[in-house]
Amino acid sequence: MTVLPDVQYVLRPGMIEFRSGHPDLALLPAAGLLQAARSVLETHGGSALSYGAEQGPGCLIEQLCRWLAREEERALPPRQVMITGGSSQALDMLCKIFVNPGDIVLAQCPTYYLALRIMREDHQLNLMPIPEDGEGLQVDALEKTLNELQRRGQRARLLYLVPTFNNPSGSTLNDERRRRLVELAKNYDLLVVEDDVYHQLWYDTPPPPSLYSLAPAGPVVRLGSFSKILAPGLRLGWMQAAPEVIRRCTARGVFESGGGVGQFTAYLVAAFIEQGLLEQQIRILRKNYRRRRDILTDALHHHLPDGCRFLKPQGGFFVWLDLPREIDSNCLLPVAEAAGVSYVPGVRFYADGCGQNFSRLNFTMVEEKELAEGARRLGAVLRAEIGAPS
Repeated sequence: MTVLPDVQYVLRPGMIEFRSGHPDLALLPAAGLLQAARSVLETHGGSALSYGAEQGPGCLIEQLCRWLAREEERALPPRQVMITGGSSQALDMLCKIFVNPGDIVLAQCPTYYLALRIMREDHQLNLMPIPEDGEGLQVDALEKTLNELQRRGQRARLLYLVPTFNNPSGSTLNDERRRRLVELAKNYDLLVVEDDVYHQLWYDTPPPPSLYSLAPAGPVVRLGSFSKILAPGLRLGWMQAAPEVIRRCTARGVFESGGGVGQFTAYLVAAFIEQGLLEQQIRILRKNYRRRRDILTDALHHHLPDGCRFLKPQGGFFVWLDLPREIDSNCLLPVAEAAGVSYVPGVRFYADGCGQNFSRLNFTMVEEKELAEGARRLGAVLRAEIGAPS
């Protein structure tokens, strides 16, 4: 009899896995969620187990708005919030409603490779890359692309980006560029999808205000997720958008048929927030992930050969390695895995097939004692590949 797995990602014995974008399972707040579940079932049993409102239960939307107001010091009207099945489900839904197969969609490069897959493979969209640098998406390049499309009688329907602690590069769009980007979106009637799932996971200083906060109910749709700050198994997130966008999303037949996503889970998260446990959990994650980031980056500085570069991320999950030009990280991966260390090759994060000499390393799932060893193994592989002394 075939034994099917219970979880998406299974660690391989003897392998230091820098390739996942997952949290440390030991840090997931099982005790706090059990406490919240008991409270929900004792207090709201029937409602929590019923079909939910299409927009999501009011109890979670209310708690979410209060929490975001405390975190970001900005009021958020409940009518601008929808509870979603995570950021990927929200992106999929937006692609179904606001774009059609063959439409031109702009994407930050590099960016989250599974978002690229959703847009390109699931919805047959025509992706055009917009480059980034150490301060996020290059808004000058965005404006140039929009102008060129307009000159050809074409237009982009949507821009997807991760402006805060980008997956994979860790870059954060600076405040000036954020304001220019929002103005461009208004001028060119461009829907901006701000995938902002790492916003609360800063390790040194808080990031700039979200794009959405610069144009409430404007051209920006902001995606958030409890997967990164609470637990991915909850499959729950939220969307902040103009009321008309929320209305069009909630009007879909799937919600009229089955109600809002994750009704019990939504009640569970609402209770978790109300009891003050979410702020506590985020503090725990910041402390632990900051320490792991520091261990890994210190070890990489020590073990990597000359010609390797990276920026120390100020938040998020990842270190983005820029390898010597002669290194193809996709071809090198089997060699690295034979040495007991894995990563995600950079080419997967580009809409145009570039990125061969980059690699993404995750530090949140790897135990502290393995981070330095993983850097040592990777450094040894790279030194052997370029013929550098060990």
